[in-house]
Amino acid sequence: MPMKKLLSSLFVLLAFYPSSIHAQGTTVRGNASYYADKFHGRRTASGEIYNKDSMTCAHLKYPFGTILKVRNPQNNKTVYVRVTDRGPYLKSRIVDLSRAAARELDIIRAGFSMVEITPYFPNEVPYRPGEESPLDIPELDLLYMPEAVFPEPVWKRDTINVSEKLKELNFPWNLTTN
Repeated sequence: MPMKKLLSSLFVLLAFYPSSIHAQGTTVRGNASYYADKFHGRRTASGEIYNKDSMTCAHLKYPFGTILKVRNPQNNKTVYVRVTDRGPYLKSRIVDLSRAAARELDIIRAGFSMVEITPYFPNEVPYRPGEESPLDIPELDLLYMPEAVFPEPVWKRDTINVSEKLKELNFPWNLTTN
């Protein structure tokens, strides 16, 4: 009985191990291929229309919209692509790139190449004085709403003195304090 429990827990651990690698943001090495031209204009798994000139990719595990840094270690070229589709379904491949991304990495001629993929989480630096702020950009028109004006609450307008009202009421017990 303990052996069965050990094997089942080991199976569960191994089943979830590959997904934990991607959640930590570590670099994964493997082969990358690119989409054939016949997929241009077709809908991807995320619902977007695939464009061969966009910087997108297909990955089995990362959520849609994740930005991946893909580096070709043979020539040290790097691209940033967004996950919009699921795949590749071959065990020998870890990512399918759009044609534009494959062209930037110089893997068009070979058809596939060894790459390193790392999830990219950009650090957003807060606005610093002296830098261009979003308010300084002329193309960006922001609409400012006036401050909401609410009527004065009823309890502020109430002119009844509560302690005097309590004295007027006839209770069997005495509420007034001396």
